[in-house]
Amino acid sequence: MIVVVDLGELRWRRDVGVGEWIGERLGGPFGYVGSVVPRGYAAYARVLHPVPAPGPSFDGAPLRWADVCRATGRRLHALAQWSAIAVPPGVPITYDARWRDVAPDVGNLGRAALDTLLGLLGAPGTPCFFALWEGFGWIHGSPAVVVVGSDEEVPPELPREVLDGPRLRLPHRDYIVFSGPLRDAVRIGHTYSWGEFATQSPTLFWAADRSWCVASEIDFDSTLVGGSAELVAAVPGLPGPRGPAGGTRRLAAPRRRRSEPLTVARTGSARLKGAGRPATRA
Repeated sequence: MIVVVDLGELRWRRDVGVGEWIGERLGGPFGYVGSVVPRGYAAYARVLHPVPAPGPSFDGAPLRWADVCRATGRRLHALAQWSAIAVPPGVPITYDARWRDVAPDVGNLGRAALDTLLGLLGAPGTPCFFALWEGFGWIHGSPAVVVVGSDEEVPPELPREVLDGPRLRLPHRDYIVFSGPLRDAVRIGHTYSWGEFATQSPTLFWAADRSWCVASEIDFDSTLVGGSAELVAAVPGLPGPRGPAGGTRRLAAPRRRRSEPLTVARTGSARLKGAGRPATRA
C-alpha cells in the first residue's frame, strides 16, 4: 500500500510571493552559484553530497568525497568535481563517472547530512519557507510513478489543490511553496510501497528573516548555503574561496551518519561546470 506523505507542521502557501525576492537576487548563466542561491550573502558553502557505500546492498556507512580521493589518488579541494575525482589520473573523465558503481545523489542532500545542516542553521522552531521543484514524478503519482509488478495506482503525494495551485516561478524552475518550522524540512519526500520513507531535501529553503538560504539544485551533486560568514564558518569542512556570489569565479564543475561532519567547500562567485543545462526530468 502506498502512503501519502505526512507534512507535519508544513503548510502549503498560495501566496508564492514570499519567495519572489529570490528571483530578484539570482543572476548569471545557469550553473553559477548566483544563479541558484541568492547573491548578496557574506559567504557561501558548497556541501558535497554523501557517496553511497559500494557493494551489492549499498547498506554500509556512506562515504565522503575525501574517501574516494584517497582511493583514486585524486586531491580534494574547494573546486572539486565528482567526475574528476571518481577516476584515477590518466583515466578519461566522463560526465556520468562512477566510482565502484556508486555516485553521490544529484539534487538531494540525504537525510543524515540534512539533519546535520539543520542543526547548524538555527533552532528547530525557526520559521522558514520551503520551495519544492514541481517536476518530481513522485509528487504527481500515477502514471509518472508505478509499482513494479503491480497494477496498483500510486496516489499523488500532495493534495490536488496543491498540485493545481500557484507556483513560485524563478529562472529555470517552478516551485511549490510551504511554510513551517525548520525541523520539518525532513518531512518532504515520498514513501515506497514497502513503507520506507525517502527524504527529499527541499530544492530551496530559507529563514523567514532571509538571514540564510539553502539550495539543493536538482542537477547538482552538492548543496549550496548562503548566509553570514559566521554561519558558513560553522559548517565544518574544506577550506576554500568565500565571498559574495557575483557569477565571475568558477567551481571546477559540475547517507552520512549524523555524527560525521559535513563535507563542504566554501565558495564565492563560482560556476558548477557541467551543470549548465536546466533539467526537464520528471
